[in-house]
Amino acid sequence: PELFLKATPGSRISGPGEPVRVRSDSHWTVPEPEFTLVCAPDGRITGYTIGNDMSARDIEGENPLYLPQAKVYNQCCGLGPSVLLASDAFDQNSTQIELKIDRAGDVVFQGDTTLEQLHRSLEELAGWLFRENDLPTGAFLLTGTGIVPPDEFTLEAGDSVSISVSGIGTLTNPVVKTAASQSVS
Repeated sequence: PELFLKATPGSRISGPGEPVRVRSDSHWTVPEPEFTLVCAPDGRITGYTIGNDMSARDIEGENPLYLPQAKVYNQCCGLGPSVLLASDAFDQNSTQIELKIDRAGDVVFQGDTTLEQLHRSLEELAGWLFRENDLPTGAFLLTGTGIVPPDEFTLEAGDSVSISVSGIGTLTNPVVKTAASQSVS
């Protein structure tokens, strides 16, 4: 699987209710709702949460080598709102993921999928992340998206992105569009 480092502790991660950001140099940015693995330093999956993998599609589309710039920037990832422990009851194939984007009080995009669409097991994905890669504090591994708004859609400042995962809850983040030095918390 294609893996890249989305964020390190600090300015790249937004919690529930905190803003996620559209890059100021992007004209086509979308959220990517993702089921997220909570991994211990030894690579064991200890829980599950919700991730919002913001992606600047126009930057990514210019050249495949630009993928890091399209995905790794301040406030590029929302995480939360809670963690379902891996020891709790969990049925992967029936786990529902829903995305809803509100703009000025109207729903402008809505979609859903299930984890049945994953092509690799959760353990295999975690295994690839920790292969030849020490992560002494563990990691959050976003597993990929099955919901992407259509090509003519882009996020705007003031939008609200809500991602719900059955058994976990709903992660909601407002959207801002500023330069990195002007990031809002």
